[in-house]
Amino acid sequence: MATFADNPFTLLSLIAAPAVLTNASSVLALGTSNRFARAIDRARALSAQLESQKPDDPNHPDAEWKAEQMALRFRQLGRVERRSILLLNALTSFYSSLGSFAAASLVSLLGAGIAATGRHDLAIHILLGIALVAGFWGVGGLVYGTFLLVRETRLAVANLKEEAAVVRKRHHRILPLEAPSD
Repeated sequence: MATFADNPFTLLSLIAAPAVLTNASSVLALGTSNRFARAIDRARALSAQLESQKPDDPNHPDAEWKAEQMALRFRQLGRVERRSILLLNALTSFYSSLGSFAAASLVSLLGAGIAATGRHDLAIHILLGIALVAGFWGVGGLVYGTFLLVRETRLAVANLKEEAAVVRKRHHRILPLEAPSD
């Protein structure tokens, strides 16, 4: 088995890797929690807007606009619901990663303690396997969670673009606005 003298990166890896990965999981979990709370607040606001909407006389001058607004809010509510589910899954993934990195660190410390005795080669190999699986599980959770965050962000942008298009359409007579360039 290689010693610290043979590979100077071993000690650095043992100290830095778990700290960086655990910190990354924690930061992503915190940010995702905030996004989740904002998505829930947005869903409640959309629901309140839809609940307070009263059917108008179809001959009223704003009837078409109000119907369009109501349809827009229903579409947005559907997207916010999908966003919330994606965020919940991402949050679960990040918490799983955090636990996996903690487990990998604990198992690695236990393995290092056993390895220091110079005996129990089988136990060392088993603990090494467990630590590797836990570490890979944690990294996989980070990758999957960030993929979910990208999908959630796309839904948020879709809501924003649709709402901006409706506002531009409604107010194009008052102030001619150009569509944003992509």
